[in-house]
Amino acid sequence: MPSPAQRPITVIGLGAMGSRIAGRLLDVARQVVVWNRTPGATAPLVRRGAIAAASPADAARRAGTVIVAVSDPAALTAVSEGDDGLMSGLHAGMQVIVMSTVGPAAMNHFAGMLPAGLDVLDAPVLGSLAEAKHGRLQIFVGGSRAAVTRAEPLLHELGTPVHVGGVGAGSAAKLVANLALLGVIAVLGETIALADELELPHRVALEVLGLTPLAEQAARRRAVLDGESFPTRYRLSLARKDTDLMVANTSSGGAAQRLLPAIRSWLVEAEDRGRGDHDYLAILTTIMAATSGAEGHHAD
Repeated sequence: MPSPAQRPITVIGLGAMGSRIAGRLLDVARQVVVWNRTPGATAPLVRRGAIAAASPADAARRAGTVIVAVSDPAALTAVSEGDDGLMSGLHAGMQVIVMSTVGPAAMNHFAGMLPAGLDVLDAPVLGSLAEAKHGRLQIFVGGSRAAVTRAEPLLHELGTPVHVGGVGAGSAAKLVANLALLGVIAVLGETIALADELELPHRVALEVLGLTPLAEQAARRRAVLDGESFPTRYRLSLARKDTDLMVANTSSGGAAQRLLPAIRSWLVEAEDRGRGDHDYLAILTTIMAATSGAEGHHAD
């Protein structure tokens, strides 16, 4: 029987990120086993040489390393538990890497269910589809130093790992990074909305922002602010889920974060307007719509 290091790598969860992580592993000549709740998602990867597993348990039995890339805590539970779940297929010497954004509580619960002696890493990522495809993700890694060292060759094929602490710390780091990302966009949106209400011409507002800490973001998001279409890199419904995790994983329920409820409210409003499958930058258009009653801004 091959050693764990000689066995394939399994990827469980083939959404936008998981499918590209699996594709990246195929690109660097790794043996890959895949499983997804919607079986059709496996077909493109199987055509490239991946092996489709019958269940999460089957996928785990075949693997030396399992990567889990599902959308939320409920999905992590769904693929982990039961007779066909991931936990039923674990074996000695293997390593489990959770690259999902599920928050520290769910991650620690998952780790606590694993048999003693198995390496587990908490490794959510910063980056989107192109970064996953080309191995340029930023990976926040939580786990023991020995487990991180063992996984580093694999993680370096996917991006740049940063060891941030024990299990749960990776999830914490990802939520911190996401709040910074969402907060900047919400502040940018509200700043433009204020300019609109004060009837400051759009051109002048952007010139003013160029002299502030928002200069880089205003320049990067100019096309969005001008009403142009933009691709989905970070789905807005997932951003809303992440703000829910920020609240759920703090002992104060987010009471120490006064901006967080406001940011979350814009995400909820954008979802209510049917933008859940759009990119999170739809926060900007939602804020401007709330101000002006239309998807736009004051012209010069």
